[in-house]
Amino acid sequence: MKVVLYMAITANGYIAKENNETPWSDEEWESFSTKVKEIKNIVIGRKTFEIMEKGGEFQKIDNPFTVIVSNKKENNSNFVNSPEQAIDLLKEKGFSEVLVAGGGILNSSFMQKGLVDEIYLDIEPFLFGKGIKLFADNDFETKLELLETKQLSKNTIQLHYKILK
Repeated sequence: MKVVLYMAITANGYIAKENNETPWSDEEWESFSTKVKEIKNIVIGRKTFEIMEKGGEFQKIDNPFTVIVSNKKENNSNFVNSPEQAIDLLKEKGFSEVLVAGGGILNSSFMQKGLVDEIYLDIEPFLFGKGIKLFADNDFETKLELLETKQLSKNTIQLHYKILK
């Protein structure tokens, strides 16, 4: 199963402000939406789920099969306790690719366990002094190979990496 991590970040590596605000461009949103619609699923953490649900964002990306990784027990069969359980659930549902889309704690847990195969980073023209980092502090080190760079707009670029295992 191929696992793809997709995130928008500031030029200094933040995925959101401290209040979870993400002032990303329409071009970034379009690129992300296209990838979600292609893979047809999304794995996110509980906070990201709550933010996306409140903002009506699932409808904007064609209501993909959504898996929420959380330690908090929920009465929803799509809530799981670990990255491995998320992958297992998506395998059971017949998916061949997984799209991981945050937040920082979830991203870090997938990376620490060596589960990510590719990373897409949409770099937006912002710098935040404080905020939520792409990866929460965790013990991992990974080498990357740049596969592609793409200009999404005048000021936004996309880096596509392969994880070297």
